[in-house]
Amino acid sequence: MNRKELLPIQLFPLGEKAVLLQFEEEVSEHTHAKIQAVARYLDLHPTPGMIEYVPAYTTLTVYYDPWLLSEKGKIDPYDKIVTMLQEVLSKAKEQKTDKRTPVEIPVCYGGDFGPDLQEVAEYNNLSTENVIELHSKNTYLVHMIGFAPGFPYLGGMDKRIATPRKKEPRTMIPKGSVGIAGEQTGIYPIETPGGWQLIGRTPLVLFDPEREQPSLLKAGDQVKFVPVSEKEFQKQVKQYEH
Repeated sequence: MNRKELLPIQLFPLGEKAVLLQFEEEVSEHTHAKIQAVARYLDLHPTPGMIEYVPAYTTLTVYYDPWLLSEKGKIDPYDKIVTMLQEVLSKAKEQKTDKRTPVEIPVCYGGDFGPDLQEVAEYNNLSTENVIELHSKNTYLVHMIGFAPGFPYLGGMDKRIATPRKKEPRTMIPKGSVGIAGEQTGIYPIETPGGWQLIGRTPLVLFDPEREQPSLLKAGDQVKFVPVSEKEFQKQVKQYEH
């Protein structure tokens, strides 16, 4: 098994209750693997005084209790959390993990479900069929969950369909909408305003607070989009309603 040291990684204060760990400048699977290695270590070895951590594309933010870490005002809490995190970084190892089975996401592209599909096609001098093919052929990596509960930021989209966000965001986007923003693609798990180019919609429920695991996807998961007809979409919607 391939194991690599994670250092050096830059640490910066983020207000008085958080530390930002900067891993790389470039978004990549390698950077993601480093972040996940630290996240796994923190899960297995809870750090006293740490409240939570939030992974992102190239960073991981650690929130902490400054009063607890200062030993009731005796020492500098920031210095202590930095020392603790540097120890974590020296012990956490990036490991080559086995390939996961991708989570299949059925998508009905175009029409009312994907009102911006034509715009994405025209922007990239492609047909709508080309856009669907390019969007659904790759396996995507969930880099992080953010913006809205259960919203997955996916890496691995073909740059040939990259399209800027809309100049004027929509005031409401239906849940399950699949969108493109720049070189990113993602899925709106709940109804919310947004400015991504909408190319399709999935019948899957990505976020349900009543489930044991509310978010269907988590950082590190792999995703594969599967085109389906409107008839199949409506059939699956009925299945998930019961």
